[in-house]
Amino acid sequence: MIRVAIVDDDDEMRKGLRRIIEQATGFHCTDFRSGASALETFDENPPDVVLMDIGMPDKTGIEWVGILQEKYPHVQCLMLTVHSDEEKIFQSLRAGAVGYLLKTTTPDKLLTAIREAHAGGAPMTGEVARKVLTYFQQPRQSNVFSSLSQRELDVLLALTEGHTYKSIADKLFVSVNTVRFHLRNIYAKLHVRSRTEAVAKALKSNAV
Repeated sequence: MIRVAIVDDDDEMRKGLRRIIEQATGFHCTDFRSGASALETFDENPPDVVLMDIGMPDKTGIEWVGILQEKYPHVQCLMLTVHSDEEKIFQSLRAGAVGYLLKTTTPDKLLTAIREAHAGGAPMTGEVARKVLTYFQQPRQSNVFSSLSQRELDVLLALTEGHTYKSIADKLFVSVNTVRFHLRNIYAKLHVRSRTEAVAKALKSNAV
């Protein structure tokens, strides 16, 4: 059972999302109008995955993701928003979001994205993933990625596309253990401890 929390101040959108999730097998869902109200309950029963809107009255969803990651580092935060501009995408990833979805995402793809985030993937709407990939495919000069091999970069790029370790292995025709080996090298070279930190460090280095 994947425990999902929706944080969105749009009542109609929030209730609609909850209906979609609760009608599917394998999910338990709660919803909140603000990050503050969500945090009041997370101390007792934190969710596995949070669907976070960006535009909210108390703090932005990006700010709340940072707060959640500090207090509950094992909670997977997925942005679910109408905003597709690069600044908000990269700010969200820097804050600790593991994925970025637009509210035009279909119900089936939304449920798949939640499962992927829970399994360790980094799901993104196609339009968003293309923007992230464009950034990573820019010529690497003296940036933080200069120490990575091409295969290590391939693995990191696959994570930004939303792939799990197994699907990366299938995509690159290697074993899951080989993927884990490359990730250990990536983390060591970038002096980070997780996929999210690796992506965030790269983005910060270029002042996107």
